[in-house]
Amino acid sequence: MVTAMLFAGGIGVRMQSSDLPKQFLEIGGKPIIVHTMEHFARHSQVDGIVIACKEDWIDYLVELIQRFSVKKVRSIVPGGETGFASIHNGVVAAAAFSREPDDIILICDGVRPMLSERLITDCITHTRQFETAVPVTPSIDSLLYSTDGTTCAKSYDRNTMYVTQAPQGYTMEKILWAHREAEKRGILNPISSSELFIELGESVHLFRGERFNIKVTTPEDLVTLRAQFYYESYKKFAKEELKYGL
Repeated sequence: MVTAMLFAGGIGVRMQSSDLPKQFLEIGGKPIIVHTMEHFARHSQVDGIVIACKEDWIDYLVELIQRFSVKKVRSIVPGGETGFASIHNGVVAAAAFSREPDDIILICDGVRPMLSERLITDCITHTRQFETAVPVTPSIDSLLYSTDGTTCAKSYDRNTMYVTQAPQGYTMEKILWAHREAEKRGILNPISSSELFIELGESVHLFRGERFNIKVTTPEDLVTLRAQFYYESYKKFAKEELKYGL
């Protein structure tokens, strides 16, 4: 069994949107989280979807799922105080019906509306082989280290630096072990599941992600995303014009 676990418990402080959490902002006539859910719902290898949502927005999310007829949603649970707490709630909910040790969970933030079918397939394939699978893209920028944001005395070789993406794939046995260990060791708020494994002294398997797999975090991301959606719409329109000789 393959379960997609989406976490959408944040309020989007960096998006500077005080009224609407970023996952509910609309792109191309649909909220961002609907686009994200649909990628998993359409994928033939994904059996179910679990969502950890900011509690006072759950009713609205249910309404969206019904309005856009999103399939495969099996559970919606309240998010936690932190991103990791939201992931934990979602993992526990997935484990309620995905009980085999080699079942796969795909952990993904709810603001990745440009996910491709191929990336989801690759994540499942690599997880089956390695038990962990984290998509990354090579850093194309130089990286400097600073503790105060104003001075720097250290740089990193960008050829060894990678940017993590999602979904991140894990077997249920692996992810449940990691969450139990986190509780035992007092690891309260790792940034991502891959960083949790690293804090636990474990290595994770990396595979090549996709640069168009944008995570919507800032207003600039929203501008980029809208431009990409308009471009994709234009390509479809132009293709139809050529097809009918217009």
